[in-house]
Amino acid sequence: MTFEMLSSPVAFLKHRLAEIQHDPVLREYEAWWEREGKVTSQATDRAGTPWLRMFDRFGKRLDEILFSAEYWKMLKRGYQAGVVWRAFEENSLLPSFLLGYVISFYDPGLYCPYTVSLSTAVPLEKYGPPELKGRFLPQLLRRDEDVWQGATWMTEAGGGSDLGTAVETVARPAGDRWLLTGEKYFASNVGAELAVVAARPEGAPRNVRGLALFLLPRRREDGSLNYFVRRIKDKIGTRSVPTGEVELRDSEAYLLGRPEWGVYLILEVLNLSRVANSVGSVALAQRAMAEALSFAEQRTAFGRPILEHPLLRKQFEERFAALKMGFALAWEAVQRLNEVWHETPPYPDRYHLFRLIAHLAKYWTAEMAAQTAKWAMEVHGGAGVVEEYGVERWLREAMILSIWEGTPHRQILDGLEAMERKGAHRLLFQHLAATAEPQALEEIASRVEDHLALPTEEKEAKAEEVFRDLAAFTAATLLRKAEGASCGPD
Repeated sequence: MTFEMLSSPVAFLKHRLAEIQHDPVLREYEAWWEREGKVTSQATDRAGTPWLRMFDRFGKRLDEILFSAEYWKMLKRGYQAGVVWRAFEENSLLPSFLLGYVISFYDPGLYCPYTVSLSTAVPLEKYGPPELKGRFLPQLLRRDEDVWQGATWMTEAGGGSDLGTAVETVARPAGDRWLLTGEKYFASNVGAELAVVAARPEGAPRNVRGLALFLLPRRREDGSLNYFVRRIKDKIGTRSVPTGEVELRDSEAYLLGRPEWGVYLILEVLNLSRVANSVGSVALAQRAMAEALSFAEQRTAFGRPILEHPLLRKQFEERFAALKMGFALAWEAVQRLNEVWHETPPYPDRYHLFRLIAHLAKYWTAEMAAQTAKWAMEVHGGAGVVEEYGVERWLREAMILSIWEGTPHRQILDGLEAMERKGAHRLLFQHLAATAEPQALEEIASRVEDHLALPTEEKEAKAEEVFRDLAAFTAATLLRKAEGASCGPD
């Protein structure tokens, strides 16, 4: 088995996919990362938390996020390559996720601004009234230096999982717009020109059914600031995306879709980001493996490169197999999302199939990324824990990917909900039946059905093992299908 393609995200994509879109665009983008972007990414990570300039010298509120000029060049390069605009020009999310894979190989934190910008543009295009789309959507789809960024702000101090209880932000109508008042506690891509925000209209029920989704510009119609940044979070990783605390004070916003659809729109936004998180996790795992491979080929112990020692060689083979499984699962989530991203409530069965696959992919790939990054540090030995050599960064980044857009617990519980209420597991088994090994399919189907029949408390307490095994079964079956269809030699 050869591992040469590990050093190139585009080579790995070509190895895994029967057909790859925009190969010249991806190769040129990868070459730019190797020439310029990689150094800028490393410098941004070393610099740590970006500065927040809250006031100008005369005391006027600015809330300006300060990065280097090289950072902004790196960021704008992805927008210009088409990580957002291609989805709408080509009516396909596939180019966005292919570009996202390349981005995440070099800087998974940087993939966040692109993801939340796409997750702002999609609900605006789907649910915004014509005048709102005409005013704001072209700004998000620009291909020049003046492109606008989006953000998705749901989480408040009470937590992100229990949105029905935790969201305290109140929205009250004011003519053709709404005024939002509240605080968002974990607001990634703070400083964005637009954000989609979860809020509760006055008088709405104190549960998830009472939430609505709003589009909130950075500036009011009179040009003044429309939201305020309290501080920037000092995170262990993903330092290429500024994450802060946001205050809304009668902030001007616009309702997206029907008020009673709010929770569904919020989940659409989150599930798009969960798929991106899965893609980013696999790309990060590949980068960690590439770093480990480079070291193992050059490090000599007991008279030969450590890669030639049977135990480590076996570990590389096992990690590479897991990487391929993770990619198969993540890309299945991409493909299923690409089929349903235009759907609106009430959703068809294929949307519920997508939901379950997205939860399985987010859960499984994030854990794979963390374990692969940890192992890559171990391959380096003592050098693996020294910040200046860079391999420890991938573990820092991976630990955030496991939490972003819902922890493993959230994926399990949401996946259970999709199975119990929508029968998504049966849709999944039908989807896999043509490729799956029959006895293994029968066994996992029986286990899932038995688990769903348990009493509520026991069912939740014992959920992780069956969910993990379902994810592994799905990944292995999808890899079997992919390898039978197309892939190049190992």
